Amino acid sequence: MASPTARALMAYEAVQGSPGITADRLAERLGGVTERAARRYIAILREAGIPIESVRGPYGGYRVGRGARPAPLIFTQAEALGLVMAVLDGHHQAGDAADPVGSALGKIVRVLPERLGAQVEAMRHTAAPAPDRSAARPDPEITSGLVQACAQSLRVRVDYRTGTGREWTAEVDPWAIVVRHGRWYLLCHSHTAAARRAYRIDRIAAVEILAGAFRPPDGLDPVAALDEHLAAGWAHTAEILIEASPAEIHEWISPALGALRPALGRSGASLLTGTTDNPFWYAHQLTAIPNPYRILGGPELLAAARRIADRLRTAADG
Repeated sequence: MASPTARALMAYEAVQGSPGITADRLAERLGGVTERAARRYIAILREAGIPIESVRGPYGGYRVGRGARPAPLIFTQAEALGLVMAVLDGHHQAGDAADPVGSALGKIVRVLPERLGAQVEAMRHTAAPAPDRSAARPDPEITSGLVQACAQSLRVRVDYRTGTGREWTAEVDPWAIVVRHGRWYLLCHSHTAAARRAYRIDRIAAVEILAGAFRPPDGLDPVAALDEHLAAGWAHTAEILIEASPAEIHEWISPALGALRPALGRSGASLLTGTTDNPFWYAHQLTAIPNPYRILGGPELLAAARRIADRLRTAADG
């Protein structure tokens, strides 16, 4: 249960965010307390010197008066520890004061009450998260520029460097930023390629926001669109027949593997079709499928599956 001080701060935020809020609505916002309790929290704020005005009449209610300061930032123990856990889970240098995320987290710790701050600091320095070696974190300034462009629907010019070292510049309409498997992607429409593209943000060397505005596609689902994009257009094809209906098997099939649909002429079976630039990785993902399946093509995927099968057979025989 929240303390009276925490309730009072929640009341302050409610009044600040909804000028003219009535006592009954404020009581609901505070978790269904009584109107009398809501008025008591307003009284606590006034006693603390926060100017909360009340206006009578049908359009009256509570408002924050002039000269009010922002409410202090207060975390509960669960909120503070949960924040540190989330940071450690996503950024494994959070204990390093020289790292931007570690520095920011340190500032939060320093304004916490002493006892809570000690708990948070202990977790921050004693937890030992295993780094995700496949993760690739982009430059915060470049990411910030792309976020701004996405939010304002403004075209950008990006300097990009591929994994093979090839460099080029393109003008794109940035639709959304998607974080997938530890990597940050910019989902966009490339005017240079005249097609939808997904660029890894850690490979973007520079971004320039341009004056041209655009309208994102109606009904865009960024995560689904990224998965669809990542599953198409690669060098090696994949076609797999699975002895289960799409409804039975969909939770085992990552959208990045391709499209899953009923197999024609095979009741209760599914056909998975996609492309990949890494047949060995693709074949390894298929081994998690609990139902029988058969690889119909392509040749590179079949060869990769045989390699995996030989390794498993050797390990089992040994």
